[in-house]
Amino acid sequence: MQISVKKYTLALKHTFSISRESHDFQNSLIVGISLHGKTGYGEATSNPYYQITVESMIAEITAIQNEIESFDFATPEVFHQFLVEKGLTNFAICALDLAAHDLHGKLQDKPLHTLWGTDISTYPTTNYTIGIASIEKMVDKMKETPWPIYKIKLGTNDDVAIVRELRKHTNAIFRIDANCAWTAEETIHNAPLLKDLGVEFLEQPLKADDWSGMEQVMHHSVLPVIADESCIVETDVEKCGLHFNGINIKLTKCGGLTPALRMIKKGKEMGLKIMVGCMTESTVGISAIAQLLPQLDYVDMDGAMLLKEDIANGVVIKNNGEVLFPSISGSGVTLN
Repeated sequence: MQISVKKYTLALKHTFSISRESHDFQNSLIVGISLHGKTGYGEATSNPYYQITVESMIAEITAIQNEIESFDFATPEVFHQFLVEKGLTNFAICALDLAAHDLHGKLQDKPLHTLWGTDISTYPTTNYTIGIASIEKMVDKMKETPWPIYKIKLGTNDDVAIVRELRKHTNAIFRIDANCAWTAEETIHNAPLLKDLGVEFLEQPLKADDWSGMEQVMHHSVLPVIADESCIVETDVEKCGLHFNGINIKLTKCGGLTPALRMIKKGKEMGLKIMVGCMTESTVGISAIAQLLPQLDYVDMDGAMLLKEDIANGVVIKNNGEVLFPSISGSGVTLN
């Protein structure tokens, strides 16, 4: 196998703000794995919350590049286990795992969703994310991109008032993501008010380790609650099942498609709603997420839609939320 790594700085259409940070650019690592004339592509973004940079991921990968390139590639699952044993971070593993899955599908000449035996005739519609900003700017973003489902980022002193104002401008479904900014008391108080404003569920309202608070929320919230920062890796799924109604799986955080597939299976066995979310990736990462669509209840895969300019071709999301799957195999990714 041959490995290539490259850093991209992705410019965003608008400043993107959540409860703990704001940014205008997203640094991202693109990995290529080539074998037998085919190349698979994977992606992982930098993330200050988890202290991950593109440079740190590149250092991890290049440190064992010779071992990776001499690895006898058969399946993504075996390759993933090899990477875990080498002690790479989940972010670096994700980029390599996504590339391995894309490569595997291209070598088999089948899309991943076909290899997994799933049917893409029905799938959930992605939400479109509205970051924290002035109400005027948030409304402008909705008008710029009319969409059937919005994820609203909150974590201010006037969260319910913001949603009440946004509701005046659209009939779309709202999903609320407080990114750990609320207390249990705030969540329980806000939930009925938000439900009346057409909110479907709350995502990660409390700090990731506030399990006692989440137990209160589970017993008293009138809205379902989905885990995000509390559900990072496979071992988190079981604990989340006792404190949340569903889980939001991020490929970069869990280490790629290989563990995500196992997390989906475990979550479904526990009766949890299953969501997969993105990290403002390009179409490389979004196309990998799209392969999972038939297995999901909810999806947040608008990352490439938030960019000024994309770096790849693959899955296309139309203005009505319809997903156009690529004609090529694997994740269907080619770099521009």
